[in-house]
Amino acid sequence: MPNMALVDAGPLIALFDRDDKQHEKVKNFIAKKACKFVSTTAVLTEVLHMLDFNIKAQINFLEWVMVEGLILWDARPQDIPRIIELTKKYADRPMDFADATLVNAAEKTGIKSILSLDADFAIYRLPGKVKIKNIFSES
Repeated sequence: MPNMALVDAGPLIALFDRDDKQHEKVKNFIAKKACKFVSTTAVLTEVLHMLDFNIKAQINFLEWVMVEGLILWDARPQDIPRIIELTKKYADRPMDFADATLVNAAEKTGIKSILSLDADFAIYRLPGKVKIKNIFSES
């Protein structure tokens, strides 16, 4: 998928939490709109949980998802064995469910770049030991 990147929870939380130390950097990066963002419902759940300090921030996030056209990729029941496999493989990190769904989404969609604040995505690999390129760490 050309001009597509996965997006992890960290940048989305920072975007809607003005007190987050990465808020301005993420806001400026996303404002460039260099690509369309794809995420998973697990990531959305994580973001909403972390924004639970402010219902307005949660609503603003959901409205942004609608307006900005964040593409949602859902894990399907047949993806669960792969998610379990990934979770076991990266148990030393440990890999959480949201990260596992993002790696699985990368495998299913062919998207090989991500917007993330986590160093974990420098460790995770796609089949063939292909790296997932963190476009935020290069900005």
